[in-house]
Amino acid sequence: QVQLVESGGGLVQAGGSLRLSCAASGRAFSVTVMGWFRQAPGKEREFVAGISPSGGRMNYADSVKGRFTISRDNVKNTVYLQMNSLKPEDTAVYYCAARGSAYDLVTSVHDDYHYWGQGTQVTVSS
Repeated sequence: QVQLVESGGGLVQAGGSLRLSCAASGRAFSVTVMGWFRQAPGKEREFVAGISPSGGRMNYADSVKGRFTISRDNVKNTVYLQMNSLKPEDTAVYYCAARGSAYDLVTSVHDDYHYWGQGTQVTVSS
C-alpha cells in the first residue's frame, strides 16, 4: 500500500509560482512511477505530469510544458511539482498519484495509477 499526502496549494495571482509536494509512505517509492493530475470544477480529471522511478524520464501535458516541472527525491520519498507562469485556467484541485511498483512506464492514463492523494487546491486569480 502507498499513502500520498499533498501540500503546497493556495491562492496566487496570474504569472506567479507555486510548488506542490507529495509525501509518500511505503518502501517501494524509489521504484514507483509518480504523477500529478488535476481536476477543475465541472471537468474530468486530467494528467499534468509524470516521472519515472529514477527521475530520468518525465512526461508533461501540452498545456503545462515549459511552465511546470516535476521532480522527485527518493531519499525523502517526495515528489514535487514546480508551477511557474500560472494562469487562471490552471485553477483546479491537484492530485498526486502513484502506479504500482511493477510498472516503469510514465503514462498519462488515469486508470494506470493505483494510489491517489486527497488533493490540494490551487487557485490562480486574474
